[in-house]
Amino acid sequence: MTGALLTLIVALAAVAAVVWLVRRRNAEQAARLQDAQADARRWVERLGGQVLSLVGNDEPSRQALADAAERYTAAGSQMEQAKTEAQCRQVTETAYEGLYYVRAARTAMGMDPGPELPPLPGQARAGEVTEEREVQVEGRTLGASPQPTDRNSHFYPGGTVAGRPVPRGWYSEPWWKPALVAGAWGVGSALLFSSMFAGMAGADQAAFAGADGMDGGGMDGGMDDPGGMDGGDGGMFDGGGDFGDFGGDFF
Repeated sequence: MTGALLTLIVALAAVAAVVWLVRRRNAEQAARLQDAQADARRWVERLGGQVLSLVGNDEPSRQALADAAERYTAAGSQMEQAKTEAQCRQVTETAYEGLYYVRAARTAMGMDPGPELPPLPGQARAGEVTEEREVQVEGRTLGASPQPTDRNSHFYPGGTVAGRPVPRGWYSEPWWKPALVAGAWGVGSALLFSSMFAGMAGADQAAFAGADGMDGGGMDGGMDDPGGMDGGDGGMFDGGGDFGDFGGDFF
């Protein structure tokens, strides 16, 4: 009888220990989620404050602020759906992206760009535009420069788009947008990259060489896609939108 009672006590103690561990784990997960939600909300609010208070005074700053506003809208939508830590991180990264566009707009207007921001996925690998370039690709003239110009008024914060590194800089057209949405580059993209970035000091030549021969493939669908809520674009764009007059089938 004593042995049976002891066995029962041990079993009850084991069950109680399991219940306690489960509750502790759930409480810790809930606390981490609340912290992640609060952090994501803070970055979204910071982005919103900048978007709502700034007005561009030239084409580069207006375009950069329009892109920042798009990221603010996307981050707000993601925030409403964020139920996991991973989703909260996606919201935060989207807000980071928007703030990079804000910094670009402030720079274009001759303002203090503000404090440095956390790096974006793939940004370090992509590098940056360090010299002015103008290239002919399939009958189109495309430009890039480290600073905004009348011609190069489209900013990109740098990152991996559909498996290829796109350096941070100012461009004449947002030619990377179709690949962000489709998750793949079209025929001719290898020529674009080899013409635009070959030998550029700020661009990782090894990274570009490693991307050769990848035209049209599925790749990773975004900026080192962290598995967010944008359908595979890594948060850079929300999978839709009108790309203006350069056409969604370009590259």
